[in-house]
Amino acid sequence: MAGWRGSRGGRDRAPSDDRVASSQTVRLGKVQPQAPGHRTVFCNDREANSLAKYKGNSVSTTKYDVFTFLPKGLFEQFRRVANLYFLMISILSCTPVSPVSPITNVLPLSLVLLVSLIKEAWEDWKRFQNDMSINNSNVEVLQDWNWVPTPWKKLQVGDIIRVNQDGFFPADLMFLASTNPDGVCYVETANLDGETNLKIRKAPERTWDFVSPDKVSEFKGEVQCEQPNNSLYTFTGNLIIDKQILPLSPNQLLLRGCSLRNTEYIVGAVIFTGHETKVMMNSMKIPSKRSTLEKKLDKLILALFTVLFCMCLLGSIGSGVFINSKYHYLRFDTSEAQFDPDHRFVVAILTFFTLITLYSPIIPISLYVSVEMIKFIQSTQFINNDLRMYHAESNTPALARTSNLNEELGQVEYIFSDKTGTLTRNLMEFFKCSIGGEVYGTGVSETEIGAAQRTGVKVDAQKRSSAASERGFNFDDARLMRGAWRNEPNPDCCKEFFRCLAICHTVLPEGDESPERIRYQAASPDEAALVVAAKNFGFFFYRRTPTMIYVRESHVDKMGKVQDVPYEILNVLEFNSTRKRQSVVCRYPDGRLVLYCKGADTVIYERLADGNPDLKRMSREHLEQFGASGLRTLCLAYKNLKPDVYESWNEKYIHAKSALRDREKKLDEVAEQIEKDLILIGCTAIEDKLQEGVPACIETLSRAGIKIWVLTGDKMETAINIAYACKLINNGMKQFVISSETEAIREVEEKGDQIELARYMKELVKNELKSCHEEAQKFLHMDSAPKLALIIDGKCLMYALDPSLRGMLLNFSLNCTAVVCCRVSPLQKAQVTSLVKKGANKITLSIGDGANDVSMIQAAHVGVGISGQEGMQAVMASDFAIAQFRFLTDLLLVHGRWSYHRICKVVTYFFYKNLTFTLTQFWFTFETGFSGQRLYDDWFQSLYNVIFTALPVIIIGLFDKDVSANLSKKYPELYKEGIRNAFFRWRVVATWAFFAIYQSLVLYYFVVASSKRAINSSGKLFGLWDVSTMAFTCVIVTVNLRLLMMCNTLTRWHHISVGGSILFWFIFVFIYSGVVLPNKEQENIYFVIFVLMSTFYFYLTLLLVPVAALFCDFVYMGAQRWFFPYDYQIIQEIHRHEADTSRIGLLEVGQSQLSPDEARSYAVMQLPGQKSRHTGFAFDSPGYESFFASQAGVYVPQKAWDVARRASMRSKPKTPRTPRTPRTPQRN
Repeated sequence: MAGWRGSRGGRDRAPSDDRVASSQTVRLGKVQPQAPGHRTVFCNDREANSLAKYKGNSVSTTKYDVFTFLPKGLFEQFRRVANLYFLMISILSCTPVSPVSPITNVLPLSLVLLVSLIKEAWEDWKRFQNDMSINNSNVEVLQDWNWVPTPWKKLQVGDIIRVNQDGFFPADLMFLASTNPDGVCYVETANLDGETNLKIRKAPERTWDFVSPDKVSEFKGEVQCEQPNNSLYTFTGNLIIDKQILPLSPNQLLLRGCSLRNTEYIVGAVIFTGHETKVMMNSMKIPSKRSTLEKKLDKLILALFTVLFCMCLLGSIGSGVFINSKYHYLRFDTSEAQFDPDHRFVVAILTFFTLITLYSPIIPISLYVSVEMIKFIQSTQFINNDLRMYHAESNTPALARTSNLNEELGQVEYIFSDKTGTLTRNLMEFFKCSIGGEVYGTGVSETEIGAAQRTGVKVDAQKRSSAASERGFNFDDARLMRGAWRNEPNPDCCKEFFRCLAICHTVLPEGDESPERIRYQAASPDEAALVVAAKNFGFFFYRRTPTMIYVRESHVDKMGKVQDVPYEILNVLEFNSTRKRQSVVCRYPDGRLVLYCKGADTVIYERLADGNPDLKRMSREHLEQFGASGLRTLCLAYKNLKPDVYESWNEKYIHAKSALRDREKKLDEVAEQIEKDLILIGCTAIEDKLQEGVPACIETLSRAGIKIWVLTGDKMETAINIAYACKLINNGMKQFVISSETEAIREVEEKGDQIELARYMKELVKNELKSCHEEAQKFLHMDSAPKLALIIDGKCLMYALDPSLRGMLLNFSLNCTAVVCCRVSPLQKAQVTSLVKKGANKITLSIGDGANDVSMIQAAHVGVGISGQEGMQAVMASDFAIAQFRFLTDLLLVHGRWSYHRICKVVTYFFYKNLTFTLTQFWFTFETGFSGQRLYDDWFQSLYNVIFTALPVIIIGLFDKDVSANLSKKYPELYKEGIRNAFFRWRVVATWAFFAIYQSLVLYYFVVASSKRAINSSGKLFGLWDVSTMAFTCVIVTVNLRLLMMCNTLTRWHHISVGGSILFWFIFVFIYSGVVLPNKEQENIYFVIFVLMSTFYFYLTLLLVPVAALFCDFVYMGAQRWFFPYDYQIIQEIHRHEADTSRIGLLEVGQSQLSPDEARSYAVMQLPGQKSRHTGFAFDSPGYESFFASQAGVYVPQKAWDVARRASMRSKPKTPRTPRTPRTPQRN
């Protein structure tokens, strides 16, 4: 490897004792296996790394290749029971026992498989093209002291590469150096998690100068790190240079798919490649969800199998009984076992298989293909293009990420919703604060206005703060503004408060260093709001380096004085979901060492020093007051550190930071040692406003019979008041509260006996649930019973979800109209969802916007992600994505209800038309001695489902509409029919089966009876094929007309499809019976249709038989509509004289409220690929690592093709696009 400069040659390698920890590897011949706990990478030494046989950097996301496409594709298709059944039928049709030509069954199966395989091939071809584009992208690799452009696919572990500004990282890299001072670079992770806020990454100080090719070529380093894993936000490793160990953390790791921003270029060493990169290891398919209706469809197919078996069994028994040598005039061919009167049992067995092939059309082979096609068009053309669900402000439309669950949207009974970012906007504004026991801020929050409804008190909305000078700051109190805090009783406490806001964070400043033009890139809206607040209070954070924070402080020493103060950042103890706090150790310019800490009140109060009981009490009261106002709270504290104490602790911190195993755990343990004996400064209160239209949406959904549960991590008072503000709870409800914040529980907690506390809590929750359930039963038996609401916190919920109590919790909560769960963890959200989904067997929907909602979204029948402020994890794991909670109204009450109605009609109609057709053949069997003689020509039977009745049923699945979108939302009670599953229950199926039997009897016996005396123009009686052609014509006309009768909306598409299907039948039979083909069996049909149509009998029969067959249906439908109407039929009658102005067609969206500019913006935007414009998690993303690893068995995967495409696609030059005029939708 002369071209690649190596720090170690094969024979010139330094002795093993020169490499720290390398003695754990053992050389076996030419193979050097890695220690199971970590991998060793030799930087800039391909020969050494080749011994470990690391995977290459080429990535493939295709499902198939040239050799596996056919076998694997067919295997996937035959995993469907229906396809396997038709394969068996096709094989049987090729045997001598089959009465029909093999083409009868082989052709439809082949068409279905061909369509499915073409679809699979097309999707895989697009993946292959994307893979080729990615793998052939170029990156500069160090080779012979020069940067040489090299395709991504040729990268190897250990290579040194250079990535330029706005370029994507081709692999997981160890960050060595950058052109920025102090070895920092800025990274955008939008392709991983949707966050467009920039993350700062810092190279090890030892490698800051590895910028030029000459310098980096001399780099001799060894990386020992964790094995490849799917944890996006953790990394543990060490860099060993000249026996010096440098700890590596996520701050030194640049992940594949991220892009470089605001940095000329960086230099890095490849650590993980190809499918071992973290993003590719997250590229797993979301477990496919099947709708409840689809599962019931399987039961219907099983019922049809049972009917088929019974029909065949009856026919086989009949054939065994009928065949007898006394019927010698039938001239049985005894050479064939199937017609040998001496072996009746064999005759019965063979006839059974004969009848299976004859009756095979009873199972509709085209049903699955038709339903999939309908669902796909519903998703891509109707849901995705609905302007009512388009959010113009963020240019975000609705997005159906799967088409499998459209009809499930029409049956949802329980909605589980996150609060922050889902019910609220997640646009945080600093609103109030408490400093040194004094409350500041005079505004009235939205939730306070909502809470006033509980007591009927009127609140002056004008009291709402109007002093907001910029986004994130809505504070109004002159006592703290423009240096007035110096006149407060506690100015020193105020100063510490503001400094904590300005220093304890991970925010990155961008733009000019002026208060008016600076922009903050924050990991969460909360952090940005706190830093903006510090700026407005006169503590302006304007610059950051990896080791320093610069704050421009005003009015500190004296009024009007402004000074720039640098603070050295020594340690950052990051926030995560376990710690629930963040700390920063900083050194003042005068050498003072201070630890600033902010976090949840429960966590901070546990770590406060003794003393100041009044301050603690008053601050806790203020926290409760803020929580009651629906505000998000944080406690702020600090601690002065002695140099010797800090140095001793820092040694432990560095040791924990260098650990290869359990690094996070050890860091948390070390942090516990210094985050104690804190001094309380005060607390902040941030307002998160309700989203537009949330109260009206929740009220509408409640009227639709949908029960809404709010699962949030906020305090109980905050959650209750938010519930009031959005009209989830009102004063007319009977509220049951189960809380752990009671004096009795506090007394047990103070004893410190955890076992006793657990026993006491479990018993308390059990008694509470029992008493609540008993009281609820009394209310339920009242004549005018109030609605019930349950409020429970996370601690109590933990015990309520115990296997011994969850049944009691479920029984009680199902009687409640609304449930609010406070202080719950992401895992508890998923557990509650699963409890209702599996325990109550109800259709559930989960909606959320953040990574902490992913497990809940995955657990529900239907998962909806909000394209909001917290990245795209929720969207990437969801089934449907919308921009605002209020769009649930259209998604469920309009698209969901329509889809459910349509799919129910499609499935039941398929069942009806196939049963009708097969039964006419079944009645004919009684006339043939159960011999298996076919009634219809093979091509008639083959094309019945595929051509003659295929298009109309697709049209009804796309365009049928019982009521308009406006009426669907005006009368949300219509949705209850879907919850009750009124249109796909066994009673409905039995009704269709009854009329199928009736119509088949009319179609067969009327035609047969009337043809016995009918003669053609030559004076001859009609034969078998004349009668069968007449019967088949009547069947085609009848089933197509029956489809028109079941339509609620008749458009030109309905008329074209039905008329076209009947017309196509006549065109086909004219050609088929008018042309001589080499096929002998076609001779039976030759000229038959011309003979039939030359008689008056044909026209009379074609008129009377369908009328007679459909007469009972007509009477039944009229009686049902008059005496037992469905809800939607009542609404139809009420509004029957009103013109339906809603649109239908390619844009089935109703009247748009968008301006022309907004409509044009929607028309030119491209899907998919919409990125979140805002930031992610609370504090910093490492806190949610557990949602991408395994958290108590709840795994959150992402779609392979989505992640791979988003993570690795090349940046393209932006070219201006000419706006297109929105297409004009078609009208009725």
